[in-house]
Order: sequence, then C-alpha cells, then structure tokens
Amino acid sequence: MIKTLSKVFFALYILTLLWLVLFKLSFDITGILLHHQSQSVNIIPFGDIASGSIRELIDNVIVFIPLGLMLGMFWQRINLWRKLAYIALFSTTIETLQFVLAIGATDITDVIANTAGGFIGLAAYDAAAKRMNNKALNGCIVIGGMVLLVALLVYRFAFIKVLY
Repeated sequence: MIKTLSKVFFALYILTLLWLVLFKLSFDITGILLHHQSQSVNIIPFGDIASGSIRELIDNVIVFIPLGLMLGMFWQRINLWRKLAYIALFSTTIETLQFVLAIGATDITDVIANTAGGFIGLAAYDAAAKRMNNKALNGCIVIGGMVLLVALLVYRFAFIKVLY
C-alpha cells in the first residue's frame, strides 16, 4: 500500500511543483500563457539577492526537499551524485520552460537553490535510512508529504490571492 501511495504522492507533488513554479498556484493558466508574456534570463548566481529576494531563495530550497526525499526513497541503488544530477536537470528544465513559455524569469540562482533543496532531501533520507527501517521511513515520508501537500492546498485556497 505504501508503494502505491508513494507513487500517487510523487505524481501529485510533481504536478503541484510545476503548478507552483510555472503558474504561481494560479488557475488561470490560459490567461497566464496568453497575457503575461515576459522573458528574462539571469545567469549571474545570487545577483538579485541584494534586491530582497532571500525569501524566494529559501522557498525554492524548501519546495525541492521533498523531491530529494522521494528520489532517495525510489532510487536507493543509484548513487547520490546521479540523483543530484537528475534534480539539477529537472530544475533546469523548469527554468527553461519559464523562458520558452515566456511566463517568468529564468534564473541560475533558482536552479542552484532548487538543487540545494533536493540535496538536503537526499541527505536527510540517507541519514534517516541509517537509523530507521526503510519501510517505516518511506511510510513517514509519504504520509507526512501528503499532509503537507493538503496543508499547502488549503493554505492556497484560504489565504493566497494569486497575482501573476
């Protein structure tokens, strides 16, 4: 049962992550694609930190921690660096999609922060796996992740007015 739940959670997490990063939790996806056309690229790491975007940096780290946890759970036989490369590739793909769809700023700092979050998730999984039974650990991750995902969605609907 945990195996099935983990796959469902992973799919929901990826969809929510894409919705968050690309569309900022907005339901007006068509409107965003048609009316919010802007493309920018920042290739200077941490170049905009001075402008007060430290909160966004922290948010990017946090939202990618579950990706590291889930990859740690699914790909136990793959080494850390390969998993980290997949996280960096996924993050780069999302940032590239923002540019291609002209719906946001493509930023190397986001790729770095997202990858750092994934690394924290991978490291946390490895550390916990040394102290816990894998089945119990995987169950905790899936149940905890589902609770947090539901909490995010409730928070989104109750408190966030989406302004793209």
